[in-house]
Amino acid sequence: MRFGLLVPLMLFAQIGVAQVPVATNRPRGGATVSGVVRDSIARSPLTGAMVQLVAVSGTAPLVRAAVSDSLGRFALDDVPEGRFALGFFHPMLDSLGIEAPLREVSVDGNRPVRVDLAIPSPARLRAAICGSRSVGDSGAVLVGFVRDAERGRPVAGVTVTGEWLEISFRKDGMLRRVPRVVATTGENGWFAMCNVPSDGTMAIVASRGADSTDVINVDVPARGFLRRELFLGPARTVLTGDTSRRGDASAPASRRMHVGNGLLTGTVESIVGRKPLAGAQVRIADGPVTRANDRGEWTLANAPAGTRMLEVRALGYYPERRRVDVVAGAPPLLISLSTLKTVLDTVRILASRRVYDRDRNGFQQRQRSGIGRYLTPEDISRHRPNATSDLFRLVAGVRLEYNPNGMERNIVVRGNTADWCTPAVFIDGQQLRGITADDLDVWVRPDDIKGIEIYAGLGAPLQYQEAQSGCGSILIWTK
Repeated sequence: MRFGLLVPLMLFAQIGVAQVPVATNRPRGGATVSGVVRDSIARSPLTGAMVQLVAVSGTAPLVRAAVSDSLGRFALDDVPEGRFALGFFHPMLDSLGIEAPLREVSVDGNRPVRVDLAIPSPARLRAAICGSRSVGDSGAVLVGFVRDAERGRPVAGVTVTGEWLEISFRKDGMLRRVPRVVATTGENGWFAMCNVPSDGTMAIVASRGADSTDVINVDVPARGFLRRELFLGPARTVLTGDTSRRGDASAPASRRMHVGNGLLTGTVESIVGRKPLAGAQVRIADGPVTRANDRGEWTLANAPAGTRMLEVRALGYYPERRRVDVVAGAPPLLISLSTLKTVLDTVRILASRRVYDRDRNGFQQRQRSGIGRYLTPEDISRHRPNATSDLFRLVAGVRLEYNPNGMERNIVVRGNTADWCTPAVFIDGQQLRGITADDLDVWVRPDDIKGIEIYAGLGAPLQYQEAQSGCGSILIWTK
């Protein structure tokens, strides 16, 4: 779908106030116009809004202005009798692609006037952007701007694509769909996507020619409205690793890596105790890699500009994946990691050993189906592996590959297209993003494993698939 430069909200009168100069010689005396500016989307006061009152009758131009405080309050003094237009400006309005909402105010004598202002509610914004049908249904709207990562200017003609997973239960079985919505930015870089899932997760990516963002996941809130700014940047692809020794499992595997001229800095620490995590690995997905120093500080050079996914891992800690904007002057990032023990202990409380023994996670039932590959306790005991990663040497279509830096090994499987790719990994039903073979050796011992399931492509159960991956899944169940 294609949208114009701005979505006109028919909710408010359109009165131009930005070009009126502020009066320098005010008449003393008059009424006070006060109120509160609220953000109806976040359901909180709006701080820092520039509130303006402009005369719409009479011959002498008059403007009063004030900035809302931390509670959204404003007050305009010395307002004479007459009719006025009251509105406000705020970066939030710019990010939504709408014009300032205006209220008509009448002042009679010196009596104070109370007028509250607000960013329109999600329901009214949906109706204005997508039409009246979106007010009563469950469809949400995602709006935003796409800007050039190097200059910050709006970019027109950018294709923004959104996808999400839908599962429908029908009499004839279960239907799995991956709907797609496509929008194109206008001259001011603005885009909107209607009828996306509310209170759900979707993946979006922006592209124009050879420039694109990473595929990022966004969580659409239950209120049905989300804004997201994206930065578009170039990235060149280089081939890393030793391409002459592909048959040698001990040689670093070659892979394509996206690089650029961007720079990110930050610190990695533990949530408990705020301890710097020396040696933590920081990387852009499919991009350059660095490690934190003894103070937990890191600098990632040669990063591709634009909106990217940052992956942070440290041994014994749960990996972190977050959206970052690689732009000039990006502030340092503070990343706090939780221990894996904390995460897995929580999982074990929800799914105890008794649940597994009763096969409520479906291991035995799925094994009987013949879909996927399985390692039972008997298989693990018979081969007596020294490390958990040794178990994957027993399964066809699975292998261990060294990262381009030659320091860590990844578990890869043969995907649907016969290419080797990195599967989603789940431990006791909890997905661990960015986990390596070396991480598994530290976190899970072979003696603690009750069973392993390995799926290629889309063969895994739906709840154990990563959206838009299509690479496969590995499920590890502990005792």
